[in-house]
Amino acid sequence: MDITVLLPFIVLIGAMFLMTRSAKKKQQAAVSMRNQLQPGTGVRTIGGLYATVKEVNDDTVLLEAAPGVHLIFAKNAIGAVLEDDEYNRIVHGDGEGDDDALKSDTPIVPDDASSLTDAGAADDSDAKDAKIDLGKKDEADAEAGDAGTTDAKDTKGDDKSDGDTDAK
Repeated sequence: MDITVLLPFIVLIGAMFLMTRSAKKKQQAAVSMRNQLQPGTGVRTIGGLYATVKEVNDDTVLLEAAPGVHLIFAKNAIGAVLEDDEYNRIVHGDGEGDDDALKSDTPIVPDDASSLTDAGAADDSDAKDAKIDLGKKDEADAEAGDAGTTDAKDTKGDDKSDGDTDAK
């Protein structure tokens, strides 16, 4: 058997081994993180809930999401253990950087479009009160228009005297 025939299979098996090895390392790191949970630490669940650990059991964790609100989660539901300063910044809004976000150079978008309109257009009250012609005609104009359309139909019909038809 030639080595060139076996080479694709060897590469495929090697790639599968490397992928499973990295996945096992990530799982072991997550398990060790969950086993090191202590009461008082801030955590984020896999669902995005930020809470403080109150009690750690074998398979479950008692979390306090708000004062007096206690929730029981499986240890597998803990997505990340947060450091105290990061937890306080996210949950309570404490820490540095909040003032910098408000003083940024990016423009603030208004809630309504009134500030986006031209100030000169607001002074033209005559333009707002003027009637807009939507194509409707008065009764007298409609009757005159109907008479004109019948004449056009008759002349159109006369053109077909040569034997031309509309048949397709």
